[in-house]
Amino acid sequence: MYNKIMLIGNLGRDPEVRSLPSGTAVCDFSVATTRRWRDKDGNQQENTEWFRVSVFGRQAEIAGRYLAKGRQVFVEGRLETREYTDNSGEKRFSLDVRCDSFQMLGSRDDTGGGGRSGGGSSSGGGGGTGNFGPDDDDIPF
Repeated sequence: MYNKIMLIGNLGRDPEVRSLPSGTAVCDFSVATTRRWRDKDGNQQENTEWFRVSVFGRQAEIAGRYLAKGRQVFVEGRLETREYTDNSGEKRFSLDVRCDSFQMLGSRDDTGGGGRSGGGSSSGGGGGTGNFGPDDDDIPF
């Protein structure tokens, strides 16, 4: 079995950092991805999907410090089902992204998304970043 998701999108809100009772940092943020196409009549169509993303540990601290609303980011992780109770007492489920690594895209000043240059990266474990570099030609944008 394999569960992996990769997203390139823009942050919909500033990240929120908190600590678990164990002291582990957790950073939550949302990422919007937009798909554009022309329908059979030639009209421009657009669909935006929103993803809730959680990142843990040192990466959470980095995300909280450097990510901001509107910033373009590449997120790699896995989908997890979360169960919660809403305000009316109903049991609900949501599908969230547990981030294994992320890479900031665009320049440091760029909060509107865009380019493939600059940015920083973060990944779990030691060694390399585990993320793609700005020279990869098979990135779909």
